[in-house]
Amino acid sequence: METTRHFVATVYVVNDGAVALHEHEKLDMWLPAGGHIDRDELPHEAALRETREETGLDVELIAPEDDLDSATATSIPKPQHFLLEDINICDGQVGHQHIDFIYYGHAPTREIAPGPDETAAEAWEWVTSEELAGNEQFPADVREAGRQAIETVEKRQF
Repeated sequence: METTRHFVATVYVVNDGAVALHEHEKLDMWLPAGGHIDRDELPHEAALRETREETGLDVELIAPEDDLDSATATSIPKPQHFLLEDINICDGQVGHQHIDFIYYGHAPTREIAPGPDETAAEAWEWVTSEELAGNEQFPADVREAGRQAIETVEKRQF
């Protein structure tokens, strides 16, 4: 079986010591905002667009950026994590994977207002580090990245 891979971007949106998560209907797991990177987008642009579409929030990414530039190269915001995620496994073989650019972001408010055809606002929850800790309801990588996102954003003192 050939493995299909897609590039995606994810944002762990943080406000006042909590991260926004929702239960993804197709994948049946709790996840932050994110989705596929369009052909004409850079990863950080897709991260911001997906977050805006899914939550209605305009976030500030906490993403380091190098100062390495030239006439033909420009530095772009770095993801906090870069993951290869198995999405579809059939008969022990991986059929589909996501190459995921994971960003952390700060939201100025907790007022979630998704765009049309997106998961309803009521499906989103703001989850603290304490609520993430050891809670098997959330995948292990979501628990750890969520905790790190909260810690990273809170250090910035918005």
